[in-house]
Amino acid sequence: MTTAELSVFFRPRGVAVIGASREPQKLGHGVVRNLLEYRYSGPIYPVNPRADEILGLKVFPSIADVPDPVDLAVIVVPARLVASELDACGQRGIKGVIVVSAGFREIGPEGEEKEAVLKQIAEQYNMHLIGPNCIGTIDGHTPLNTTFVVGMPRPGEIAFLSQSGAVAAAVIDWARGSGVGFSRIVSLGNQAGVTESQMLEAIGQDGVTRVIAAYMEGVSDGSEFLKAATRTALQTPVVVLKAGRGQSGARAIASHTGALAGDHVAYEAAFRRTGVLQAHTTEELFDWARALAWQPLPHGRRVAVLTNAGGAAILAVDAIEEAGLELSPLTEDTKTFLRQRVFAAASVNNPVDILAGSGPATYALCLDALLGDETVDAVVVIQAPQDWFAPISLAEVVGEVSTSQLGRQKPILAVIMGLASTSDATQVLHRRRVPNFAFPERVGSTLAAMWQRKQWLDALPIESQPVETPACDREMGKMTIEAGLEVLRQRDGKERGWMSPEQVDTLLAAYCIQTPSSGLAPSVEHAIPLAETMGYPVALKLAAEGVVHKTDVGGVALNITTSGQLKRTFKSLRKQASRYIAEDDIKGIYVQDMIRGEAELIVGIVRDPQFGPLVMVGTGGTQVEMKRDVAFELAPLTRKQAENMLDRTRSGHLLAGFRGSPPADRPAVIDTILQLAQIALDFPQITEIEINPLIVMKEGEGVRAVDSRVRLDKNGSL
Repeated sequence: MTTAELSVFFRPRGVAVIGASREPQKLGHGVVRNLLEYRYSGPIYPVNPRADEILGLKVFPSIADVPDPVDLAVIVVPARLVASELDACGQRGIKGVIVVSAGFREIGPEGEEKEAVLKQIAEQYNMHLIGPNCIGTIDGHTPLNTTFVVGMPRPGEIAFLSQSGAVAAAVIDWARGSGVGFSRIVSLGNQAGVTESQMLEAIGQDGVTRVIAAYMEGVSDGSEFLKAATRTALQTPVVVLKAGRGQSGARAIASHTGALAGDHVAYEAAFRRTGVLQAHTTEELFDWARALAWQPLPHGRRVAVLTNAGGAAILAVDAIEEAGLELSPLTEDTKTFLRQRVFAAASVNNPVDILAGSGPATYALCLDALLGDETVDAVVVIQAPQDWFAPISLAEVVGEVSTSQLGRQKPILAVIMGLASTSDATQVLHRRRVPNFAFPERVGSTLAAMWQRKQWLDALPIESQPVETPACDREMGKMTIEAGLEVLRQRDGKERGWMSPEQVDTLLAAYCIQTPSSGLAPSVEHAIPLAETMGYPVALKLAAEGVVHKTDVGGVALNITTSGQLKRTFKSLRKQASRYIAEDDIKGIYVQDMIRGEAELIVGIVRDPQFGPLVMVGTGGTQVEMKRDVAFELAPLTRKQAENMLDRTRSGHLLAGFRGSPPADRPAVIDTILQLAQIALDFPQITEIEINPLIVMKEGEGVRAVDSRVRLDKNGSL
């Protein structure tokens, strides 16, 4: 679906309102009112078989009676009538339809069936459908307002997509009060036709929008979203507020990896991959959107703070540092310049405190100097309330400096604090494209979002290059998966889908992931020769049907150093296991070479239903879910992405050596992460892999997958 095709929702040649009403309290009346009041210049055709005139406009009995030009229809009739009206639009040759009416998928199975009919009709006539259950669209530049909501933002450069009509309505009201302009606002509703991915890409190419903000509850197709969001973010910043972050996915959680990989983890990984910035509050969403639309990106993480109040500056500095940024050191030349132009008691160190008696002229001189300092990447200007000059005069000065040559190269954020006395000042700053914040704590996350976008754009030449994983015998891996699937097909339905340890070892070996020597001992008489062949110490691990985490049933013993200890421990493990597991399900005890290393990690993959395979790495052990020191990324991965992923965990930093311990083999960990990602891409039949622990040896000595499990889809497909 192209930008030109979706332009019908923003620049139509004519608009029909099916269900237009003479009663002011009806939604159909509100749509006609907004089209008229907010100066849509094309023809407006109210459609209602029981009216002759609405708000001075001629009313038509049906869409078939509406004359040309008309290419957009807004349907506001009861749900039971929508399908017939939509079909009539198709017969009339309407290109775009907005279905405002509710009563579809959001109410349950009956509504879902009705919605499927709408989708079928739209496809039959090749119509583009927004909704149902939405409030419509706004274009600030056409102008066009197809909603029933009172009010319309001024024209601007921020677009807003919303999967909630109520949130969109609230944003419209907020925009009017804040003086923030919008290019386009779209309420997507149930997305029976046009999806968030299609609209995202279309708006990103409209030539007017400089940043896209979105409220999202989910995506219609994960793969399409990844493509559309990436293409859009390359040209236009995208900021998303994702609702429902606390909900876990419906996937099985038999492994630690699956338990930790909720829906929110997959979305976070998808946003990182595509360059989408994830806000955590509505306030952040539009704080970031304003700054990204109006100000240049910073070239680094160093921030200067200019203030007339020490307390406010401290709050700003705390927020800046908590966001991962730092204060600019300022050059001696800058400090000397400032010292000659401020009160003797003022501070010329960063934060620069010019004291309460300073006026707009002093602010202007200092702001100019800070922008010219080579150690400064961004400036925050703070003014606490005082009574000897109006905030609007400072706003004029900051706005003027922002349009200078230096002001156009580095971002400026204003914090003219308060509300009652600052409304005019905020309006002035917003007209000058300088975002203003009522309180200083909000600048930290905003600057961090701008810096994050700069880093993502700078990394693209590297990140876009795929990295070849080490050459391994992948044909052997394919044979292993087929063998595992064949075993599952022969089971009676009780099998949970986990490959046997022998199959797992073969699969990992095919991808150059080393495992310790191991053998299954059905009795202690078999265990002793195995241990003697490997050499003590050894580890003993329970082999039992359906047991994934052996430690949960006391099925692991480490550092067995003698045959006598092995005999006692073997019997103890069998006895302990029999308390939880039927005797017939106990297959024996695995005797495994005891591996010692410098660190224990967990690595794994889990297949997200929307976005595909997620790769995980973090601190390993039995308490991994409590520690939650893990990071996730989507496959495929480049080496740089795998390194960044590891560095987001404490374990990644510990690999360099901690408190005198020797460095561990970090490159081998990265190789393992990349190989797991490749396994996930090669075999869609695999739903989960977990290696816990992955023992990391000394630098240059590799890693060992000590305890590994692989889960397959029973049908061999997803």
